[in-house]
Amino acid sequence: MKRVKTYLRKNDRVMVIAGKDKGKAGRILSILTKKGRATVEGVNIIKRHTRPGPGSQGGIIEKEGPVHLSNLMLICDKCTDPVRIRWKVLENGEKVRVCKKCGEVIATEAK
Repeated sequence: MKRVKTYLRKNDRVMVIAGKDKGKAGRILSILTKKGRATVEGVNIIKRHTRPGPGSQGGIIEKEGPVHLSNLMLICDKCTDPVRIRWKVLENGEKVRVCKKCGEVIATEAK
């Protein structure tokens, strides 16, 4: 499978713009680039029926399921709105994400 190119990263705040959880917001927990999906906290809750094992108790566990990247929109820290982004190259050669509404550089977490 081909990897999907995305501007979203782990720990970004995003809002769901389509689907059953439309309007919900949360942080990205993980990104599945081969499938083009992301897991967002508190969004697309699914129920897993698990058997008891040697180290875990069985039962019905609720956890987040993956959401397609096209249904997510980045939330700007300054505007507090879901926004489109553009790329800008700084003087030192670093490529950063910039909010199209307010022009603020969107912070990226250190790896």
